[in-house]
Amino acid sequence: MISAQTNRWNALLSAGLPLALVSITLTGNAMAAPPPVAAPQMVRDTFFGTVVEDPWRWLEDVKSPETAAWMKAQADFARATLDAIPGRDALLAQIVKLDETTPALINTVRRVPGGAIFYLKRNATDNQFKLYMRPRLDAPERLLVDPDALAKAAGTPQAINYFAPSNNGKLLAYGLSAGGSENASIHVLDVASGAQVAGPISRVQYSNISWLPDDTGFFFQRQQVMTPGMPETERYQKTRALLFRLGTDVDQATPMLGWDSTNARVDPVMESPYVVWMPRTKLVYGYIRRGTDREGTMLVAPLASALAGKPAWRKVYDRSDAIVGQALTGDRLYLLSHKDAPRRRVLLTSLAKPDIAGAKVVVPEAQGVLTSINAAADGVYFTRRDGTVTRLFRFAAGNAEAPVEVPLPVLGSVFVLHADTRIAGILASVQSWTQPTQIVRIDGTKVENTGLQPLGNFGNLADYEAKEVLVTSHDGAQVPLSILSRKGTKLDGNNPTLLYGYASYGITEEPFFSAWRLAWLDQGGVFAIANPRGSGAFGQDWYKGGFQTTKPNTWKDFIACAEYLIAQRWTQSSRLAIWGGSAGGILVGRAMTERPELFAAVVPSVGVLDAVRAETTANGVPNIPEFGTVVNEPGFRALLAMSTYHQIKPGTKYPAVLLTHGVNDPRVNVWQSTKTAAALSAATTSGAPVLVRL
Repeated sequence: MISAQTNRWNALLSAGLPLALVSITLTGNAMAAPPPVAAPQMVRDTFFGTVVEDPWRWLEDVKSPETAAWMKAQADFARATLDAIPGRDALLAQIVKLDETTPALINTVRRVPGGAIFYLKRNATDNQFKLYMRPRLDAPERLLVDPDALAKAAGTPQAINYFAPSNNGKLLAYGLSAGGSENASIHVLDVASGAQVAGPISRVQYSNISWLPDDTGFFFQRQQVMTPGMPETERYQKTRALLFRLGTDVDQATPMLGWDSTNARVDPVMESPYVVWMPRTKLVYGYIRRGTDREGTMLVAPLASALAGKPAWRKVYDRSDAIVGQALTGDRLYLLSHKDAPRRRVLLTSLAKPDIAGAKVVVPEAQGVLTSINAAADGVYFTRRDGTVTRLFRFAAGNAEAPVEVPLPVLGSVFVLHADTRIAGILASVQSWTQPTQIVRIDGTKVENTGLQPLGNFGNLADYEAKEVLVTSHDGAQVPLSILSRKGTKLDGNNPTLLYGYASYGITEEPFFSAWRLAWLDQGGVFAIANPRGSGAFGQDWYKGGFQTTKPNTWKDFIACAEYLIAQRWTQSSRLAIWGGSAGGILVGRAMTERPELFAAVVPSVGVLDAVRAETTANGVPNIPEFGTVVNEPGFRALLAMSTYHQIKPGTKYPAVLLTHGVNDPRVNVWQSTKTAAALSAATTSGAPVLVRL
């Protein structure tokens, strides 16, 4: 995907940046003189008879001294302007205070048979998540990998991207990347001694590590070698799934599945494969994914054939079957599919003799959207989202005809953190807009708080409320909108309001608790979250309603939500800011260019803003299935329509804009923000700031 969903909010909310821009807009704070507007150097391309102008393409050369100097001047101006906002330091101090109220945040939890548990944890004073383990849930924790210490030694920030403990918990493979690049290398350590036993293994941004049953090695996915002169667009092409044995040369790892496989087709440009051993079986499955599509192809082979270096693949299903999740117990294969069921249903077939067309429907399509399915030793767990509330259900092992709902301590969202067919029960996180996250252990219908995630002390959370409404869009579609505020907030049109949206890949913004948000609400702010078309709020049809050629519905739905907030007197245009990150940059950028007078401030964080040129980047190619391609005319027209950069009109009073970006971001190139900033600075006549925080 354009942007990782895990920790998306934590990354984007660093230092309260969206709140800062709202503050500068509402206070009218004086600013230092901005740096000179970047000089245009016109480049023109022609697509299907349409000339597309690109005056600031020279900013794409981020290594040139001219570009670097301009970026530094912009960043310095943004920093000075943000630092001078009256009340910013007090707001930041309150955010920090609330953040530190929770002693630690837990992210990514894995259990192994025998009871050991591994997890990422960031204490209030840590810069990065650190990797810990406990031999059992009630045992003291032990620090295994400390990126902050590694950063001091290396002189460069380090981050843990992923990890996978071995089956017996004695070994741990983890991915480590530097400088915010996400270009991870795998390291393998001995858990008892802390000694490194393998690695670093490079070119593993997306590892999909799966240990062999005897822990002598693992399957993983590796990117190809990028030699000098190769175009950046080939970075994610020709990936392979490999088998690595500890103690051997990783460059001699055994190919399992890839573009050059002889017994399974993998497209070298658009598809990427991975291989996983199925616990409690003598099988491995191969999965082939096309770009950012959720639907893929599943293959299965005897483990023995894979160990011999010649996996005998046979197909279980392909993309046309519209499978977006699966769970296996014995020979019973449960499949989550949206084929002929936009809100999805659960099918049951045999792994030994799969028959997708004749599969039994064990959970039919209903009003709610089925969102996930996982298998544990005691049965199969699946989730269903009804409106904004996600519920959890379970089949007892071998009894798919009688799912029962699992009672949860918090009604909001539930996310399965870990499930394993060798371990009874699952680990899950539960939270709501107004209730903090708990990590719970669920065994059947028994639910208990593990205590892994400290709850913190935020005062009386009953003082806050969430309202769920449906907003009528331009064509009559009903758009879900969540509105968060302190109880008793007056509907007088004077509340500073921040409206957020994402709406791509079928991802739905489900209820989540945030400590920093309380600081905003306590100052009289309103926070609203929209789920326009392009999200998965109402299933596949809703997602495809904001997809490629239908993408305009995404920002039109968002505009309708903004108009609703104003009409209902939550706020007014002069006190309304909008914010979206990564693919959400399409949403807020096009809402701004469509209706510049409707907003006081706009915050595209690491935004996709030049959609026409995105395909020239490494991560642009895998995203063709989501957004389209300039190679065909419908795709080009769709991309041009969703490209903020190309919709900016000179002489327009644009709102204040804060563009934030990591210079080394590997998914969305930094020039997406810098080119847009240059265009806005040259075009706007409002006098409102255009800030680029890099």
